[in-house]
Amino acid sequence: MLKRLEIVGFKSFAKKTALEFGSATTAIVGPNGSGKSNVAEAFRFALGEQSMKSMRGKRAEDLIWGGSHMVPRANRAAVTIVFSNTPVGGNRPFKIDFDEVAIERAVFRDGTSEYSINGSRVRLRDIEELLAGANIGETGHHIISQGEADRILLASPRDRRAMLEDALGLKLFEFKKQEAIRKLEKTDENITEVNALRREISPHLRFLEKQVEKLERADGLRVELTSLAQTYFAIEDCYLAHTKETNAAAKHAATERLAVASAELASIEERVTTDAEGIKRLDHVRKAEREVERLNGEREQLAREIGRVEGALAAAKERSQKVAREPYAKVPREDLATLAKEVEKQIAEATTPEAIRATLSAVGDLIKLFVSRFVAPTDDLLAEEEREAYALGNQHTELLAKEKALAGELEEARSALSRAREALTAHDETGREMRRRILELAQTKAHEEGVLAACSAKERELELLAGELDRAKAEAATLAGMAAVTYEPLTALPEEDRHVQEERKRALDRIEIRLEEAGGTGEDVRQEYVETKQREAFLANELEDLAKSAASLRTLIDDLDEELAKHFSDGLAKVNASFSEYFALMFGGGGARLALEAEEEPEEDEEEMLGEPKEKARPGIEIAVNLPKKKVRSLMQLSGGERALTSIALIFAMSQVNPPPFLILDETDAALDEANSRRYGDMIDNLAKRSQLIVITHNRETMSRASILYGVTMGNDGVSKLLSVKFDEAVQVAK
Repeated sequence: MLKRLEIVGFKSFAKKTALEFGSATTAIVGPNGSGKSNVAEAFRFALGEQSMKSMRGKRAEDLIWGGSHMVPRANRAAVTIVFSNTPVGGNRPFKIDFDEVAIERAVFRDGTSEYSINGSRVRLRDIEELLAGANIGETGHHIISQGEADRILLASPRDRRAMLEDALGLKLFEFKKQEAIRKLEKTDENITEVNALRREISPHLRFLEKQVEKLERADGLRVELTSLAQTYFAIEDCYLAHTKETNAAAKHAATERLAVASAELASIEERVTTDAEGIKRLDHVRKAEREVERLNGEREQLAREIGRVEGALAAAKERSQKVAREPYAKVPREDLATLAKEVEKQIAEATTPEAIRATLSAVGDLIKLFVSRFVAPTDDLLAEEEREAYALGNQHTELLAKEKALAGELEEARSALSRAREALTAHDETGREMRRRILELAQTKAHEEGVLAACSAKERELELLAGELDRAKAEAATLAGMAAVTYEPLTALPEEDRHVQEERKRALDRIEIRLEEAGGTGEDVRQEYVETKQREAFLANELEDLAKSAASLRTLIDDLDEELAKHFSDGLAKVNASFSEYFALMFGGGGARLALEAEEEPEEDEEEMLGEPKEKARPGIEIAVNLPKKKVRSLMQLSGGERALTSIALIFAMSQVNPPPFLILDETDAALDEANSRRYGDMIDNLAKRSQLIVITHNRETMSRASILYGVTMGNDGVSKLLSVKFDEAVQVAK
């Protein structure tokens, strides 16, 4: 499986050097200081060793050829290990689709390292995972350097367990477990972050929900307003059109009847006024008629002015209500009622024009007194619209009082006209029938004039209603859209009292007020609510997915723990069987075994008190030995040679249970005598059947077991060089 090692610029190997491993056992020999141990360190370096101490250096620069008086220093050191990756039993040793795998590591003088697989840059972790999949873990158990043979004996129980797990090929499980733990930690962090985000947006979402509920209620009001407005406007349009038509017809008929009566009356009056007395009485009649006509003209002018003021007053009041629905200055209802009664009383008591004028003056003073007492607003309290409405209200009150006075004067003028006509009629000698006819015509004329006045007043009322209707339509369209003013015209009025329609108007006003208080359509709020709700739903789904992922990872970790425990238990039993066998072989008897140390009672710490139990520590490995003819209680009582033999026996036992692709032994036989060297050689032969062996040695017995020998020499330039020796030559050298 191991094919070739290429070294360039690494330690004493200044020039590119290649070692081919085409046999089961390869020995590397050479004098002290020649650099042969640098070969083992080159393996360590290429396989990702991070400890500078293990490579006999203090910093990365110590691994790079430092130069000599003959060969300049190098700027980088690089080591490449080439493995065969041809399928064995249908499976490739390395989980990569190449027949040959070249792992390279380079180090530069600035301390940085580069790793590559088949020329492609990778991470150290990628190399570790690739090697772990091929049962090449950390270098501690398959690269044993000089002086480290008893390292596994001197290690702590937990470190010894880690070495054993590595030798048993459990590193891949450990990689998967650590990766699952990292993913679980990241998932838990994500769960915490998602929960924090949900807590952050939750109050805002509740606020938006309430706002949307208000908007939905407003939508309901808008629908209700649209339905009610369509009904109200359709009926009101029909009512105004029908009433205007009826009133116009009545006015036209009254005008015609008045013209007929006036013409006939004039003809009669002309016939009965032939003498001076008659002319005088006729003159009185005509003066009275002119006075009536004048007062009628003034009354009509005053009616138009009242209509104008009423329209302006209604508009001003509506504008004032738009600015502020609630009044800022309140007048007691009882005082308003008292003022109204007093004005009505004084106007009712006035019967003559002089009395009416006096009453108007008194009413004006009374209104001014009331205003100064209760409702005289100051500029800093009333808005412009309210002051305008206030002024128009005063003007309207004065005009109504004038109309009342003018009505009294007109009634008096009509009475005077009637008396003049009666006098003229009495003077007429045409007889009682003529006088009766004149009286009938006068009554008819007075009646028709009253009808015309009522029709004019109705016209003013209808104009005000039409203006109010237009404003109501505009308000409804603003609050509910054009649908509120889009409806089918009615051909006939419904059979209902007028107060039903007035109640509809009041209901319409109430809904409009509630809609104004609710604000606009709130599309921005609705959009924000939808986006926030979608965000919360996304976070909820993400949290659910994270929870499932965390549960899956915990299950995976538990499964890996079970796999690790099972493989470890089986491996420990196999290692113990082989360890005892090799130990007895090395010592000529006795025995040795690995045992789990006793578990300690876990201490309750802060994390456990917070409900976050720590991972239970796994028990370490203790070593028990039983030497023949010698009683020892601890490993420290063993001599240096005994420790070396015990370590070698254990290393070989671990290698037998889960053979690594190759095993490098760097002068691990240095402390052995001749007898033990032969046993050591026998064990090498046995190991070579299952793993490639690279032995760095001075021992002739060990050399004799190799198929190829590499000799390492160093010249005056300080550069290590290789000489290869064939097997037959190696036998002669060994002997």
